[in-house]
Amino acid sequence: ELDPACVCTSTNTQLNHYFEGGDIKELYKKVEHLFSGEQHEKFHTIAEKGSDCSVRTRQRDDEVLLVVKASIDGGVSSNGVQRMEFEEPVAITLDELDALVQAAGYMYQAKWSREREEYAYKGANVCIDRNAGYGYLAEFEKIVAEAGEADVVRSELDALMVELEVEELSQDRLARMFDFYNQNWPEYYGTTKVFVIE
Repeated sequence: ELDPACVCTSTNTQLNHYFEGGDIKELYKKVEHLFSGEQHEKFHTIAEKGSDCSVRTRQRDDEVLLVVKASIDGGVSSNGVQRMEFEEPVAITLDELDALVQAAGYMYQAKWSREREEYAYKGANVCIDRNAGYGYLAEFEKIVAEAGEADVVRSELDALMVELEVEELSQDRLARMFDFYNQNWPEYYGTTKVFVIE
């Protein structure tokens, strides 16, 4: 009703493996053979310009991806509001990719699972996730080429959230939820169990 052009663009099931420690430049060396020239440049930019890099591997249905996120707004890369992202498919298994990440000095932080529905809504990507541990969450996103566009896009996303009558989860509460899950992930990974952290 609010956007007649709104359409579901994807539904998928995901396994997400989060890592900590390690060396982003060493990771680049371990995985560079998996990517093309443009992908190399994108990865290099994040490694050089981003802060607080978050490394993940993902299996989305049958597709395996390497995901690297870096903060550009002084927040944290794991769930920051403004960040650079590298998310590219690889032609190896999730276990093989995990082994390359670990060979760069990273260790598992936690393993996550979720079911996701993705929508195109008024120029934004809106994801509705059913996460193990967290339950249902919505994510609003617009991808921009330049960091200088981030503040304008943030205002646009805030307006969409007001229009849809949804409230942003506070970063401190999200950090508490993230910490609790990381300490207890084996109890939740691959299940529909949820917890509540205020």
